[in-house]
Amino acid sequence: MITFLTGGARSGKSTLAVELAGRSSVPVRLIATLRAEDEEMCRRVAAHRRMRPSHWNVVEEPIDLTGAIRDSGREETLIVDCLTLWISNLMVDHDDDSILSHVDGAAAATVARDGDTIVVSNEVGSGLVPMDPIGRRFRDLQGWANQRFAAVATDAFLVVAGRALRLE
Repeated sequence: MITFLTGGARSGKSTLAVELAGRSSVPVRLIATLRAEDEEMCRRVAAHRRMRPSHWNVVEEPIDLTGAIRDSGREETLIVDCLTLWISNLMVDHDDDSILSHVDGAAAATVARDGDTIVVSNEVGSGLVPMDPIGRRFRDLQGWANQRFAAVATDAFLVVAGRALRLE
């Protein structure tokens, strides 16, 4: 089963992912895509660590998400948190076609898993059109990535103010 969770920043996506995975009777692995390169991001990482059980297996993988998904155990519940940071990491050294190829590979690896997978991603297309080309590029790539993961998901939810709305 693949559960796709999207929503705005601080909407409760990661909290819901932790809650859903916590219901699992099998071990949980979390793939974190964040690069903690400054003090503020380190504080964010620490806050996320505090909200999840310490016995979970955490893999930090900012680039090779497909490989990290493939390396997950067949009997594990997997959380990917999050596609948004992964896309921004890929934008540094990859063109759009390469990024979308990575997205397709990660989605296919998710589908190939036997265990449950929970994928977290920001919805970035509901606001203003960004004024600069990099912002528009990011918004477009993130939207395409979200569509591709939602298409392979068993369930998809929009999380707003800590509440999940099922997407049909």
